[in-house]
Amino acid sequence: MERPSGRMLQTVNPEDPMSLRIMTMADIPAGMRLKDLARWNQTPADWARFLRSSPEGCFVAECDGHVCGTATTIVYEDRFAWIGMVLVDPLYRGRGIGTALLEGAIQYLDERGVPTLKLDATPQGKPLYEKLGFAVENELERWVLKRESSNTGKTAGSRHPRRFEFRKITELDRRVFGGDRSGLLESLDRDAPAFTLVVEHQNELTGYALGREGSRADHLGPWVSPDVASARALLDEFLQRSCRDTIFVDWMTSNSFAGSLLRSYGFELTRPLTRMYRGPNASPGQAELICAILGPEFG
Repeated sequence: MERPSGRMLQTVNPEDPMSLRIMTMADIPAGMRLKDLARWNQTPADWARFLRSSPEGCFVAECDGHVCGTATTIVYEDRFAWIGMVLVDPLYRGRGIGTALLEGAIQYLDERGVPTLKLDATPQGKPLYEKLGFAVENELERWVLKRESSNTGKTAGSRHPRRFEFRKITELDRRVFGGDRSGLLESLDRDAPAFTLVVEHQNELTGYALGREGSRADHLGPWVSPDVASARALLDEFLQRSCRDTIFVDWMTSNSFAGSLLRSYGFELTRPLTRMYRGPNASPGQAELICAILGPEFG
């Protein structure tokens, strides 16, 4: 197999055969291998989203000729950037690979002039991010629903948002999220149109949801609503349309009602996450309206 030709960035340690380079589409199988080792939920389509959004801003670490780590970035309107998919092969941990990948991503974004960097940290990663200058913004929780897989999904005949409605989704999402990610949402809609849901009041869009068909579970997010009734309607519809026996939701705890709603449907908490930022947080969005984020890797 021809070796990926991503541009070499640096040798991390002259005494250790380890180097960083830009990730390419040819590295997606290697990324999937690391993702599977971590038991994460991403698909090749998700890796392609990172690489299309940031062709110069996704990185791999190579050790002994093999990809042993990854990190991705996405820049939103040059207002802020998201760092995600920081993965290291368990066989190569303890050699500073994760730190080198993070520092490489931060250097790239700093050189590009992005004022604010954000990420969603696991408890294990949080101390490292704090050392690199990241501060806490919000708390998140991953909730999981396990159910019988007999549900066939109600995709046939379901109402899909008209194009002007989808434009309204991206316009509202820009205010709620804090930056324009319309291209990313459009790619989710193309891949899983049955999961694109809206709630309207007097012909005005008040809530919306999208979703992804992950490798391990269907993932609901973003899930945005100003009130519990609209949030419940979106969650009901998503659960009817999904055919999977496992559903992931990343609840934004600043939302006052989504956690109780998830619990009432049988979702269970599996892990906490912490949303962190570095630099001026000038575009925080409207976290109180976010029932669930798109995902820790995307924001």
